[in-house]
Amino acid sequence: MTDVRVRDPELPGHLLTVERDALVPLLRGRSEGDFGVAVEACPGWSVRDVLAHCSAALLRVVERRLEEGVFSPESNDRDIAERAEWPVGRIVDELERGMTEAGPVLAKGRGVLDAVALGEWVHAGDVREAWGEPEAYRGPGLPYALPLLAFVTRSRGHLALHADLDDVDEPLRLGADSGDRTPARFIGDAATLVRLYSGRRLASGVSYELAGADVGELNIFG
Repeated sequence: MTDVRVRDPELPGHLLTVERDALVPLLRGRSEGDFGVAVEACPGWSVRDVLAHCSAALLRVVERRLEEGVFSPESNDRDIAERAEWPVGRIVDELERGMTEAGPVLAKGRGVLDAVALGEWVHAGDVREAWGEPEAYRGPGLPYALPLLAFVTRSRGHLALHADLDDVDEPLRLGADSGDRTPARFIGDAATLVRLYSGRRLASGVSYELAGADVGELNIFG
């Protein structure tokens, strides 16, 4: 069973690098109009807005501009507004830079900002979902995203959950045992687990089992 008790400082950077190599070519191959598509997971935001938020967040990490209130809804809206007149290519360039340079900074951060890398990967899934692309919340980054999710939930004292994943060889242990509550159990595919923990809509026709917890208790970004 995968049980992340010791932080791997390189894991966030690995996830960002793998996702960069998969996502950036996809972005550069799309037409300008595609970036205006609405993103269901982020009400009121287009694909362009999501990417502007992602690039701004990573640049803040790279430049260590992490003042109080950063990553709040108001801060995110300001970051998007600042990039409203930018060409899409400039946003993608900034995103590529952030996904390349943020890893070493996160590695030195003692885990406090590791969830930023996980959030970037989830937002990449949001973009794929908006465009009808395959592999949303899956793809080559999944082997890095799952242990990072396990670490983030454990470090935050999230409820304990044992996940038996249909498409991953080893079970996954998430959250932290409290001693006064039996760990919840999930049976299903990895992408569905990610969707539940990130508060995303489930894919059509997907079935899973969740015992010992309500769906709303799993969301780490809500």
